[in-house]
Amino acid sequence: MTAKFLQATIACAALVAGCQSPAPAQDNAVSASARPFAVTEVATFGSPWAIDFLPGSGVPLTNMALVSEKEGTLWLVDVATGNRREVAGVPEAHVAGQGGLGDVVAHPGFADNRRVYLSYVERGEGGTSGAALGYGRLDLGNAQQPVLRDYKVIWRQTPKVEGNGHFSHRIAFGPDGFLYLTSGDRQKLDPAQDMSGNLGKVLRLTDEGAPAPGNPWASRGGVAAEFWSIGHRNLLGIAFAPDGRLWETEMGPKGGDEVNLVVAGKNYGWPRASNGSHYDGGDIPDHKAGDGFEAPKVWWSPSISPGGLMIYGGDKFAAWKGDALIPALSGEALIRVDIDGDQAVKAEQWDMGARIRAVEQGPDGTVYLLEDGGRLLRLAPAR
Repeated sequence: MTAKFLQATIACAALVAGCQSPAPAQDNAVSASARPFAVTEVATFGSPWAIDFLPGSGVPLTNMALVSEKEGTLWLVDVATGNRREVAGVPEAHVAGQGGLGDVVAHPGFADNRRVYLSYVERGEGGTSGAALGYGRLDLGNAQQPVLRDYKVIWRQTPKVEGNGHFSHRIAFGPDGFLYLTSGDRQKLDPAQDMSGNLGKVLRLTDEGAPAPGNPWASRGGVAAEFWSIGHRNLLGIAFAPDGRLWETEMGPKGGDEVNLVVAGKNYGWPRASNGSHYDGGDIPDHKAGDGFEAPKVWWSPSISPGGLMIYGGDKFAAWKGDALIPALSGEALIRVDIDGDQAVKAEQWDMGARIRAVEQGPDGTVYLLEDGGRLLRLAPAR
């Protein structure tokens, strides 16, 4: 155990009676902490959902970020000035409930291929809908309006169902070069355990959307060949730690929000196990040893509604390096979770006074937040 992890565990225990590190089925909450950062407003939007910086070298490319709005607009933003330009060529999104334009992630080879991936919700037949994923080539040649050219869909949620919730569709590229995608249960519960559809799963795909070779259920064929893990609810954050481990944040039902270490071939239990309850008060068996399901490393009751996830890798906040930063919607906070190998424990929680949708690291190690209400915020170390 590292000294940093041990210190976080001791602090947690001192703040909350019974808070322990980091056994499954422990709601190891900590009290709010004083902010170690100053906050500056960079720009404002309608209902921003995701942000990703464009990789590359030199100015201005490394100052440029893409910000998606749920209503269907994609912006190219210069975070140094706050100036923004709308990106043309974005696919039409079906905007209803939790659905609309979703995640935006640049391909790891963006400097050469200019490829940008977008997730969004599309209509189906008979009042159904489902998430879709695709990519286009970002053309920055027009100073007035950048264009996403030749956009093509490479993956779709199966099946499309009625309702407007739990699409998830967060994207992360792994150190293995494959694309990892979250697919929510669409508020239908049982599909998370159904191997004939890709709802309630973490998926591992090639950058063209095909099942990645070596996936744990590849021998089943069909859609199951996409699956990396199963038994998930509403996965709104996914990120890799420096050691290559994959982590995700997941909204529980009434309580039971989770931070999970995602392991190939594992079942995370939803809806058969959860540390929360149904909204009508109905019981769900808690995670417990020997139940056959992977328990969360950290969980919350009452809920904080994790909207995303970022593993910090910069130097501006040296104490956070390798740790998870989690934006909380109903919790109106930014939360740090101390990660040590395959273990995690709550460390700090900073009140932000607003619903926080997303968190991202800038090229220089600065942290950026998207408020659900519209502001893009820059966090810099407090002097």
